Amino acid sequence: MKPKTPPKNPNQDLFRPLLVDIINPEHELARLEGLIDWAFFEREWAGYFPSTTGRPATSPRLIAGLFYLQHLYGHSDEGVLSAFLQSPYYQHFCGCVHFEHQLPIDPSSLVRWRKRVGEEGLEWLHTHSIQAAVNAKMVKPKSFEEILVDTTVMEKAITHPTDSKLLETARQRLVKQAQAQGINLRQNYNKVAPRQAIQTGRYAHAKQFKRMRQSLKKQRTYLGRIVRDVERKAQQITDGLKHELSLAKRLLSQKPKDKNKLYSLHAPEVECIGKGKSRKPYEFGVKVTVATTLKEGLVVGMRSLAGNPYDGHTLHEALEQKEILTDMPTKLVCVDRGYKGHWIEQSKVLISGQKRGMTASLKRKLKRRSAIDASIGHMKTEGRLDRCTLKGQLGDAMFALLCGAGHNLRLILNFLRDFLAFLWTAIWQSEWIKENIRTKKRKIKVA
Repeated sequence: MKPKTPPKNPNQDLFRPLLVDIINPEHELARLEGLIDWAFFEREWAGYFPSTTGRPATSPRLIAGLFYLQHLYGHSDEGVLSAFLQSPYYQHFCGCVHFEHQLPIDPSSLVRWRKRVGEEGLEWLHTHSIQAAVNAKMVKPKSFEEILVDTTVMEKAITHPTDSKLLETARQRLVKQAQAQGINLRQNYNKVAPRQAIQTGRYAHAKQFKRMRQSLKKQRTYLGRIVRDVERKAQQITDGLKHELSLAKRLLSQKPKDKNKLYSLHAPEVECIGKGKSRKPYEFGVKVTVATTLKEGLVVGMRSLAGNPYDGHTLHEALEQKEILTDMPTKLVCVDRGYKGHWIEQSKVLISGQKRGMTASLKRKLKRRSAIDASIGHMKTEGRLDRCTLKGQLGDAMFALLCGAGHNLRLILNFLRDFLAFLWTAIWQSEWIKENIRTKKRKIKVA
C-alpha cells in the first residue's frame, strides 16, 4: 500500500478537536511548518516507503518532520518520539490532524527509515531547510554566491582507544564468533586474559612501562594463538568470522607509528585527527567539511570525508555539493591557511592572511572567515555534531547532512523570534507616539 494520506475533510471525527484549534498559530514551530514544502517529500519519498501487504506505509511527511525535530533540538531516536507524544506543536509540525496519544512508530524504525532514504534523500532534506530560509526572507539567493568553508572533526561514539582494551575486545569477539560456528578452541583464555588486561592498565597508571609492555606482549600472544587455532580448525570461514579474523590480524600487525591504524573494532573507519587544539590534541572520528553563507551563516554544504584528507584537496568536493544543494554558482570562497594548494580556478578563493590583490571590500569579507567557527561550535553544542551515533561511512555522511539541516532550522527560528520582537516593538512605539501626540493636543486645548 502507498503511504496513508491525511483526510481531505479533517472534521470527519466529531469527537476529537483539531490541532489547529489547540495550538497558537504564532508559535515558532507553527510558523516554521508553513515555510517547508512538505508536498515534495510526499511525492519524492513515496518510493522509499513501500508496503505491499498489511497496514499502509508510514507517511513520508511524518518521517521528514521527525528527522528535522531530532536535529533541531538535539534529541535521540527515543527522545524525539517521547517529545512528539507530549507536544501538540511537534505533532502539528509532523502533519498530524488530531492530537495523538500513542507513538506513530517504534523508535527503532527511524534506523530503517534512514537506511531507506539514504544520503541522497537526506540531501533533499537539507535542500529544503535552505529553501525554508529563503521563504522566510532570512537570506537572499544572491547570498549563496559568497561562502565560508572550513573542516572540523565529527567524533564517533567510541571510547578512548588503548592497546590493552582493543586486544581484549578482539579476543572476546573472535572467541564468540568461533563458538557460534561450532569451533572447539584449544583454549579461549576467558579467565586469564581479562585479568591480564586489568594488570596492563595498572602498570600504565603506575608508569611502570617496562612491565606494561611485557603484559601487552602476553595479550598479543593470547590473541595470536586464538587466530591460528581458528584458521586451523575452521572448515568453512563465514563472512562474520572472516571479518573478525581480518580485524584481529590488523590489530596484531600494526605498530605504534603506523598510519591507518585500527582504533575501534565496531567502527573501523575511525581516524585519529589532530586539529591543533590544546585541550584535545587528538580526536577520533571523521573529518567533515562545512560550507556556510558569508553574511548569514546558513549551512549550504556538509560532507564527511573518509581517510583524513588534506584540507586543500577537499575544497572541490565542498563547492560541488554546495552547488548541488543551492543550484547557484560560487563566486567567492573564504578559507583558512590550511587550504593552500587547493587548485580551484572557477571561483575566487581568499585565504586567511592573504595580502596580494586585496581591496578594501575583500578585506572586510575575509574578516568574516572566522564566523564559521561559531557555526561549527553551535552545531556541536546545540546540535549533535560532537558525537556521531550512526554506523559506517554512510552513517557519517547522513549524520553530517542532518546536523546541517538542524542548524539551518535553528537559525530560522531565531530569525522568526527576532522579527516578531521587532514587530511588537515597532507597534508599541507607534502606539506610544500616538498617545503622546494626543496628550500634547489635549494640553494645548486646555491652555
